[in-house]
Amino acid sequence: MNSKVKKIVIGTTIASSMFIFSISGVYANQIKHVVEPGDTLWGLSQKYEISLDKIFSVNSSYANGNILYVGDIVSIPSRNIIHKVKSGDSLWRISDHYEVSLQALLLANDIKSQDPIYPGNQLIIPDKEKQIAENTYTVQDGDNPWSISKKFNVAFKRLLSVNELGSSDYIYPGQSLIIPKDVSKVGEQNNKTAPLTPQKTYTNHRVVSGDNMWSISIQHGIPFHELLEVNGFTENHVIHIGDEIKIPVYYIPEKPTLGHEYGELLDWWTEAQYVVPINKKIKIIDFYTGKEWYAKRTIGANHADTEPLTANDAAIMKTVWGGNYSWQTRPVIVKVDGRRLAASASSMPHDIEFIKNNNFKGHFDLYFSNSTRHVDGQPDSAHERNVLIAAGHNS
Repeated sequence: MNSKVKKIVIGTTIASSMFIFSISGVYANQIKHVVEPGDTLWGLSQKYEISLDKIFSVNSSYANGNILYVGDIVSIPSRNIIHKVKSGDSLWRISDHYEVSLQALLLANDIKSQDPIYPGNQLIIPDKEKQIAENTYTVQDGDNPWSISKKFNVAFKRLLSVNELGSSDYIYPGQSLIIPKDVSKVGEQNNKTAPLTPQKTYTNHRVVSGDNMWSISIQHGIPFHELLEVNGFTENHVIHIGDEIKIPVYYIPEKPTLGHEYGELLDWWTEAQYVVPINKKIKIIDFYTGKEWYAKRTIGANHADTEPLTANDAAIMKTVWGGNYSWQTRPVIVKVDGRRLAASASSMPHDIEFIKNNNFKGHFDLYFSNSTRHVDGQPDSAHERNVLIAAGHNS
């Protein structure tokens, strides 16, 4: 069992489901660990990265020499934040709220992204300064060294060095990479080693049952027609199980902003559409009121066609536009993967919808710098002006 998640006792009931801890919403005083076969106090001190003296300080009976038995409850002092799951929570929302990566949240709780969570479950929120909870990572489809270094916030050159990789070496799904654990001054290292302009590399996707070019483009966050072009395919091309599909992989570096309230000014065609690909969940913040709602980009090529995630998110949107959905445009900040991007939105629901039960019949328009209208392929001056306002260039 992973060292970060243990079954614990609340009152006199043994909690057999994962995520359940002793204190919620604040810095926890302790985690209640249920002893399992093979556990020792020394082992627990190593797993929880805490001294034996601190364990003894809250478990005096063991300090006096009592034997550890399977089923015993050992209190583990903890400085982690513990989040108690509420109705409507999701792993992605929780990671966004605490500004930690989803990967770090999953690792800290020994869970997978598809695992269900329920109201009352409690989750460890990893320290933002120590988000690397494992020292190995299994390469997934679409990964490359750049994307992995960014995911784990480690210096690109250091990741290559510890894995004896060259900058042009390929990595493959299933390959195991070492993730350096010493993350001190990593941000400084990344700033020194990361390129200042977007970079493109390639990986391969092996076709499996159920794949089609559209689903592959969604899975890897690459525009459908770009994926066809890279592989020399037409829209009528038939793929077969076992085929190798060439996948572009983009590294879009973060840009400096003019202040904490502003967003990065990213070009739609070369940057923003890869940072906010189709199926990407985002948080949108109205620039003037600060009101926030969650959404997902569900379609769109010239700009991001986007839908509120829930009925509550749709209701918040409506209040931003004065109680009515509108074609009026407003500057907004798009929060995605810890980044803040300058954008512009209107709220009128129209055309295709993919998300049901959100009280929003259609999608709304979300523009970034140099986005264009779908109807004529031309820029929209109102949206472009708002993007500049959200970036602090035209306030």
